[in-house]
Amino acid sequence: MRFAKTLENSIYEPWKSHYIDYKKLKRLLREDEAEPNPSSSKTGTIAKEWTEDDESAFVEELVNVQLEKVNGFHSETIDRLRERTSECEAKLEAFNGSNDSQSAEAADNQAENDAMKSSLQGVLEELNGITEEINRLEKYSRINYTGFLKAAKKHDRRRGSQYKVRPLLQVRLAALPFNSEDYSPLLYRLSAMYSFVRQRLGGDHHRASSVPDTKNGGDGYKSHKFWVHPENILEAKTYILRRLPVLVYNPQSAKVVDGSQSDPSITSLYFDNQDFALYNKKLDKASDDASLRLRWYGRLKEKPEIVVEKKTIKDDRSSEIRFPIKDKYVQAFIAGKYGMEKSIEKLSAREGSNSRPVVEFKSKVDEILEFIKQFDLQPVLRANYTRTAFQVPGDDRIRISLDTDVTFIREDALDEDRPCRIPEEWHRTDIDNAGMEYPFPELKRGEIVRFPFALLEIKVKDDGSKKRNEWLSDLMSSHLVKEAPKFSKFVHGVAQLFEDYVNSFPFWLSDLETDIRKDPNDAFREEQEKKAKQAEDDMRVGSLLGTKSASSFSAAVGSPASKQFTASTEKVDNAGMEQATEERDSDEDADQTLEATVGRASGLRSILPAFSNSKYARAQRRQPVKLPPGVHKPSQLIKDSGNVRVEPKVWLANQRTFIKWQHISILLASLSLGLFNAAGKDNKVARGLAVVYTLVAAFAGLWGLYMYQVRNRMIRARSGKDFDNVVGPIVVCVGLVVALCLNFGFKYHGAFQEEGKELNPNHSSNFSSQIRGANPIQQHAILQETSWEQ
Repeated sequence: MRFAKTLENSIYEPWKSHYIDYKKLKRLLREDEAEPNPSSSKTGTIAKEWTEDDESAFVEELVNVQLEKVNGFHSETIDRLRERTSECEAKLEAFNGSNDSQSAEAADNQAENDAMKSSLQGVLEELNGITEEINRLEKYSRINYTGFLKAAKKHDRRRGSQYKVRPLLQVRLAALPFNSEDYSPLLYRLSAMYSFVRQRLGGDHHRASSVPDTKNGGDGYKSHKFWVHPENILEAKTYILRRLPVLVYNPQSAKVVDGSQSDPSITSLYFDNQDFALYNKKLDKASDDASLRLRWYGRLKEKPEIVVEKKTIKDDRSSEIRFPIKDKYVQAFIAGKYGMEKSIEKLSAREGSNSRPVVEFKSKVDEILEFIKQFDLQPVLRANYTRTAFQVPGDDRIRISLDTDVTFIREDALDEDRPCRIPEEWHRTDIDNAGMEYPFPELKRGEIVRFPFALLEIKVKDDGSKKRNEWLSDLMSSHLVKEAPKFSKFVHGVAQLFEDYVNSFPFWLSDLETDIRKDPNDAFREEQEKKAKQAEDDMRVGSLLGTKSASSFSAAVGSPASKQFTASTEKVDNAGMEQATEERDSDEDADQTLEATVGRASGLRSILPAFSNSKYARAQRRQPVKLPPGVHKPSQLIKDSGNVRVEPKVWLANQRTFIKWQHISILLASLSLGLFNAAGKDNKVARGLAVVYTLVAAFAGLWGLYMYQVRNRMIRARSGKDFDNVVGPIVVCVGLVVALCLNFGFKYHGAFQEEGKELNPNHSSNFSSQIRGANPIQQHAILQETSWEQ
């Protein structure tokens, strides 16, 4: 079907004037203008020359008229939907505040109960209208996006000898939000309101959220997909491998780790039919979205294990069935002539013909065979890439894969005159028999597309735990990656290689022509704004469901998100205060008002504890901060980076200091002990100094033990106080200086007395005269004094 017919069938009549005018663009291209035709009955039908004025008129109409018209209508519509959603929330807030306190009275008053149900029914109808309009808006965006790309392609094919419009258009599309709008926050709010209305209409007034409870999480995985610029691949790898080991597999067995083996090359062979039914269902997010592929590692001529995989997505839940098959049976299996009888026979001989594994294997084979027959599937696309896997062996909670050298190759036989693949073969023998590898230079230009970026996929197991991996969050919000949540290799390969066969394209095509590299500061600012917006939506939903709690988001001081989040929280809290203060006839209502006021203050304190709103602080934040050369503004505060890990060297430094003090204590004690033993019984001065040295040694040992315990507690408490203390060293130094001075003084005094005796020769004659002139008692005293001096 031609795109003009597809566009005509997709138009929603009330919005008809806001769609792309595809016919006018074709007229400006003069697409229907015939080349010189000799058989024409008219003369002068030769095509006019394409001039600069024609080029300007087409570009003006395409980029400045049609694109602005579509984007403007989309912006107005999404704003109107948000306003209608907020009005519904305001209406339901009234029931949320009054219905609990008046539930018993309303049950007795049938009129009031009927009025409440009538109002809720009106809100429910409004919610249905909003939901339907969101679906129409998404389809409107997709069909217009495809129309712009189709028009640019027609121009470049017919009039693009001098100018190419498509690169310019893709850059312009990437800058406009209509093709990249995320409806998830709006749908999240609608889901909460649907749950609230259903509970009220059903008579259940207990607060319960329709949002899944993470406490009872299952064993599934939550997947996050990103693009990585080639310049950031190595940095992203090194960032991941510091947290997770690189998992390199042996091509012969995925269970054997071989450290010398390089990253494996993976080939995926995707199936579809001539109408690309699976592609359209996957792009339109149909309820029965399913895909089929063959996958193997390495080169096909090396006889690797081939795995048949079917993935089905139904009601937002995915399921996979897979089984191995040998290459020689693949063609017969696709044609429906082989139903894995040999594998079933071997499994039956080992497990029993009626055993559960055999029954399950037969069911898988029959389901895939029926799926191939139902849609008349055949191989159409090959995706080849080199994968680096990161995972802790035996721990599958976090699985990361980085695919580089991503290449998409046509594998179809749709054109009977020039098929890319021999119809009798299930794969391209020219590639596999020759052992072609990336970058596949032998292939023609229209048969191959090389993806310009690497693909990073992070799978986190949903085990119900609320614990977050901070390093994963930092990686996903960093400048190294660009988020691509809906990216699919199958969809991208078909959109790039089969654009003439499909009438709908994925939104991410316009991002291929843009530079996805980001400045770290810009990435941090965008992440802060995103978190603030998410926290605002969570607070709205929480206040409606009665589960409102303090938000875990804490914006960095001075960041743009801090002011935005503060304003949003004040708005939500003010709404709650108005509701609580409507009636003040009783003490209970007064208590509720007081609690609401206190709750608001504590909420702001808990959200932004260090945020100052004074005039001086506001003036300082408005002034740009000039940093010295070589200094960059940090992207995250230390207090927001998670638990602070104390390095082992901190503990060891404290222990070394304690050991040094004990060393000084032992040296002083040894000195005092030696001095005491060498002094003898008669040298009282030396014994006294030995006691002083012993006291200083004891103080040094006790002080070292005391400071070791104090610093140990400070380290455990992450204290910001100073670790040094000069009291101990000063006491020890002063004690040693005093002891040395006393020692010097006593020695000097003793030496001075000895020198005086040598200089006084009349000492002996004076002693004899004293003895002769004294009585017996005086003589005895003089003899004792003389012996003591000696």
